Amino acid sequence: MPPARPRILYLTDLAYQARGRRYCDEDIFLTSRLRADFDLALCHPRDAAALLDAFDAVVVRNTGPVLAHRDAYAAFRERAAARGTPVYNPLTGKADMAGKQYLLELTATGYPVIPTVDRAEDLHLLPAADRYVVKPKLGADSLGLRVVPADGVRDAVGSAAGDLLVQPCVDFAYEVSFYFVDQDFQYALHAPDTGRRWKLVPYEPTPADLGFARRFIEWNGLDHGIQRVDACRAPGGDLLLVELEDLNPYLSLDALDDRRRNAFVTAVT
Repeated sequence: MPPARPRILYLTDLAYQARGRRYCDEDIFLTSRLRADFDLALCHPRDAAALLDAFDAVVVRNTGPVLAHRDAYAAFRERAAARGTPVYNPLTGKADMAGKQYLLELTATGYPVIPTVDRAEDLHLLPAADRYVVKPKLGADSLGLRVVPADGVRDAVGSAAGDLLVQPCVDFAYEVSFYFVDQDFQYALHAPDTGRRWKLVPYEPTPADLGFARRFIEWNGLDHGIQRVDACRAPGGDLLLVELEDLNPYLSLDALDDRRRNAFVTAVT
């Protein structure tokens, strides 16, 4: 008899509606390719803990914001840890996987990140700006994000200090994302139109660009998994980190040509 193939539980929410993206299309494509090498079943994150025992490993993909199923996600993490089930990405990420506290830590240690504070009394540490971005520390997919004028930012933080993040509203030239598999760079995409975040086209990074992105991959310390480094090109020309997505980064595979898309699938496989 042929050897048994690895059994993969692939977490996704095919019904999740994301602004400017079709999560379901990406996961339908990726699973169609992974089935050549794995016995694979798709599973909503709410069902993951109950189904783990039947599989050798779990892949976490386009599940939508964890906020929509926090109890189920916690149960899945606990069950996977208890069983020693390999998870892709591993559940030890220090970036978006754990909330956005890392933006404060990176700001404090001098990394090239949009300056971030979480208390009204620390607003003086931010560069002066006409507008500020206020967003939940546990937010995702722009949920709860507000842009407020300078004279309203202190009230916007108010009694929610510690639960919100505040950043200056950067007048950036464009956003660019760098995609890594197991710490190996795969491709980069950017949004030339600042008003259309998910209208992405291929981007050829410079050595300096890649050095910027790799700093955050190395900081996070995951030995395997898919990570996306999101940055913006600041007015002075430097890149600043917007976020490091290490849980379920959307991949925008439809923006790639066949060569790069196939190379990505091979790397993940």
